[in-house]
Amino acid sequence: MNTKEKFHLPVDGVLEMFSTFAGHQSPALTPVLRQQHPKVLSKSGVGLLGTVKGRWTQRDRRALESVSSEPLPRGCAEVVKPRNRHRIVVLGAPRVGKTNVVRRFLGEDFREQYEPTAEDFHRKLFHVGGETYQVDILDASIERNFPAKRRLSILTGDVFLLVFSLDDRESLTEVCELLGEIRAAQTKLLKFKRPARLPALVCGNKSDLHAQRAVSRSEVTKALARDVAFVETSSKHGTGLEAAFRELAAMGGLPGETEPSKHQLISMVAYRSLCEGQRGGGRGRTPCAAVDPLVRRPSFGSDLRLVLGSSGKADKPERCQIQ
Repeated sequence: MNTKEKFHLPVDGVLEMFSTFAGHQSPALTPVLRQQHPKVLSKSGVGLLGTVKGRWTQRDRRALESVSSEPLPRGCAEVVKPRNRHRIVVLGAPRVGKTNVVRRFLGEDFREQYEPTAEDFHRKLFHVGGETYQVDILDASIERNFPAKRRLSILTGDVFLLVFSLDDRESLTEVCELLGEIRAAQTKLLKFKRPARLPALVCGNKSDLHAQRAVSRSEVTKALARDVAFVETSSKHGTGLEAAFRELAAMGGLPGETEPSKHQLISMVAYRSLCEGQRGGGRGRTPCAAVDPLVRRPSFGSDLRLVLGSSGKADKPERCQIQ
């Protein structure tokens, strides 16, 4: 093996790990990377990481400058009460339609051409009955090969949407395994022997592919636990999605107006004006919502603090088992 091969093999592995944090970490993570890979991360590798991060920083700055002139609604974040902030964690095998299900919830159209998940974090803000609500959607599918990072994402979730394809039996098997992982994480976090009901919805997508169907409804209900909700959907035709979003809202304690068909989608500028002009009022107005175009996924450290705080172990971080 020549020196070039010796250099590229370890660094490629670190870059793969580093890319999962793309733009979502501080420079303090570099020592962590070095600590996790003391034998494979050389000084040249650290220098390469610095170069890549610099390029990402320049790219992100250009992206922010090229976004529409709608300003980030700073005032809206403060008016969302903590009890009205919810995170939906989306999980499932590749190519089952998770992105299109999320797109439908955000008020966007179905996209026919498959593209691997790139944007893994979204935020939709609602104004319903004089109250503001924040729903964060985290697609953790890109963490499929990083179990520890995926478990942390699971610990930050309030509600879980697991998607499999009705024409792919193996994708159902993966969902069942994920359900077990979620249940174990919830049990540790809530200190219960068994949660009263798992806040998870299983979505059997691609119900429009009748000829290619490989899993019957009876097989799905038999494979799932009784406390897990299940609905068949078609992100292409929109079939079953309203029922799915209604179930998610009920699990998260959200008003029914968070369903896409029951509110008006407006721009962030309009939403900001609504927040600033109607604090404590606006009960008679039509429910509305806006998607934040500039939202970024919280950092690894931020998610970890969220978990430690919610579990009451902020003073004993070593006892939070996420490995």
